Amino acid sequence: MIHEPIRVILPYHLQNLAGVGKEVRLDVDGPVTPRSIIDALEAAYPMLGGTIRDYTTQERRPMLRFFASGEDLSLEPIDSVLPEAVATGKEPFRIVGAIAGG
Repeated sequence: MIHEPIRVILPYHLQNLAGVGKEVRLDVDGPVTPRSIIDALEAAYPMLGGTIRDYTTQERRPMLRFFASGEDLSLEPIDSVLPEAVATGKEPFRIVGAIAGG
C-alpha cells in the first residue's frame, strides 16, 4: 500500500549532511513505522546511512529521538505502526537530536 508522502523533520546536522531543508517528503510502502520511514530516508539520501541507526544492530542512535503526534516514540518498537495523522502526511515524523550536558 502506498500512502501520501510522509513528512519527516530532520535535525540540523542531518539536514546539512543530506543537503536538504528542515522537512523532507518520502514515499513509504506498506505500514508506516519508524523502520519504514528510516528505510525510505536512507534510500533517498544514502549519505544518512548509519547516522540514525547503527549499521549492525539497526537500533536508534542514542543521541537521536523519534516523535510523532506530540509523543516521544524513541523507546517504542521500531516496527510500531505510527498514528494515522503521520501516515496521511497531516503531521510530520520528527527526528530530534537529543541534548546532553553536564
